Amino acid sequence: MRQSKLFTKTIKQSPKDEVSLNAQYLIRGGFINKEIAGVYSYLPLGLRVLKKIENIIREEMNAVGGIEMKTSIMQNKEVWEKSNRWDDNVVDNWFKTKLKNGMEAGLSFTNEETYSNILKQYVNSYKDLPSYPYDFKEIFRNEVRSKSGIIRGREFYWKALYSFSKDEKEHINFYEKMKIAYKKVFDRAGIGHLTYLTFASGGTFSKYSHEFQTICEAGEDIIYINKDDYGKGLEMNPNHAAINKEIWNDYSKEIDEKEDFKKKKAIEVGNIFTLGTKFSEPFDLKYKDEKGNDRMVFMGSYGIGLGRLMGTIIEVLNDDNGIIWPDNVAPFKVHLINLMNDNKVSDKIYQNMIDSGIEVLYDDREKSTGEKFADADLIGIPYRIIVSEKTIKEDSVEVKRRDGDKIELIKIDKIIDKLKNV
Repeated sequence: MRQSKLFTKTIKQSPKDEVSLNAQYLIRGGFINKEIAGVYSYLPLGLRVLKKIENIIREEMNAVGGIEMKTSIMQNKEVWEKSNRWDDNVVDNWFKTKLKNGMEAGLSFTNEETYSNILKQYVNSYKDLPSYPYDFKEIFRNEVRSKSGIIRGREFYWKALYSFSKDEKEHINFYEKMKIAYKKVFDRAGIGHLTYLTFASGGTFSKYSHEFQTICEAGEDIIYINKDDYGKGLEMNPNHAAINKEIWNDYSKEIDEKEDFKKKKAIEVGNIFTLGTKFSEPFDLKYKDEKGNDRMVFMGSYGIGLGRLMGTIIEVLNDDNGIIWPDNVAPFKVHLINLMNDNKVSDKIYQNMIDSGIEVLYDDREKSTGEKFADADLIGIPYRIIVSEKTIKEDSVEVKRRDGDKIELIKIDKIIDKLKNV
């Protein structure tokens, strides 16, 4: 993409009404546009990042047997009344509306009822199970406050997978697979070294659950990490390495009181729950086993907020000049910067990259060197390639990583091979 054709522009000053770093950098870099508090539009650069994250998650969900579908945002009141979660006294963050025919409808705030209602129509026998449907969709929650940029919003984009198993044993087997799948997601997204699988409260669903928490000073959660596991991120022992503050007193009874734990602030980037039959029972979601007996389907829930993950990446991978995108989620792999008065050489390099399948943002704008470098730092693309009068005299270009200081001089005819091997 030619940067001169990108309608978005960078902004030097941070928005006065944004306190979170992720929102400041994303707005300044032209990744998102704020509509109202907690609601953002994703601009071309931001959408590219979001889609990279989506594809990573999709690949890992498919790898464990997930089946992608698409559920509606508009929700049927009668479906939610079955679980008693339509009532505002039970769930107080619904966005609801009245249709012109007088009926009420709501905008999705979660998906348990939706999936249970759908699966009820197709599950009859033990041969129909297990099943692992999931989707990516917009979710709406009428939050009282929203001050963390895209980490906590009133409208956000998430992935939710629900497991439908014959029994608890089959469920637990998949649950453990999902721990590994989530580990792969966060590793590939570039924050696995900072992310811990924590033992957490199951809320209204179960006694305990697991949350994936990324160490970050901007986080709203507090976790305790065993000193022997601190610094290992998702390589740690998943049973005892990290505990959420909300269940510390309860869980500490089960561990050695002499064990030394580090207290850290963190951002929740994913969660997995055992639902049991909490949502299968209201929908009479059952199946006939091998002996012809009726049994309730055993469920689990597995969620990741894509915007939240994107915002967390920025909160932990940045410097004073801007974002430092990990390679797998960056909007482009290469930022090609022309510093010459003539674009002919840079145009040819750009076309060669396009023909070779390399994702490149080409800064062909008539801007000063300082402005181009400042924008490149802010946008945070992993590899910067500089074409200048100095480099062309040696038939070369300068190559530098966004997160490093080393500058390499690479011959122009070798640059494609160089980029394909990094």
